[in-house]
Amino acid sequence: MPSKTLPPKPRSIAAKKIISIVASLYNEDLVNSLLDSTVHGLRTLLPGITVNIYRVPGAFEIPVCVKKLIESNNIDVMIALGVIIKGETSHADLVGSSVTQSLQEIATNFNTPIIHEVLLTENREQAIERCKGDKNRGTEAAKAAATMSELFTSLDAANKRTPQLS
Repeated sequence: MPSKTLPPKPRSIAAKKIISIVASLYNEDLVNSLLDSTVHGLRTLLPGITVNIYRVPGAFEIPVCVKKLIESNNIDVMIALGVIIKGETSHADLVGSSVTQSLQEIATNFNTPIIHEVLLTENREQAIERCKGDKNRGTEAAKAAATMSELFTSLDAANKRTPQLS
């Protein structure tokens, strides 16, 4: 039966794994905080992991960069980081919805886990709480990436052991 908890750290699979992060430059101070906590969390959970970081202008550009990277590189897990703060128009909702749908399609089309932490918040205060405060989503992104990396490693190992029917 699969485990529901993370195994004790440090984890031995890290040296063989590549996790890439695509992070927006828009709302840079908030995204930088998310990025720092994500990288710190990854290095704590998976010492020796290879982490590649790519920066894009805004949240809308994240999916196309993610797709390009997955198509041309051997990536075990992808993390998308950004902050969208709602304004007086529906633009933020449209961008947030588009990014979410695109990332899900890429993940399922390429069978690659994508941790989606492109935050859509009502205001800057909510964004600060989720990027710098007690509800830090960067830490959660690192935990989710470690979990998915280990799960996919286990699934790949199980598939190699199980004879395939022709």
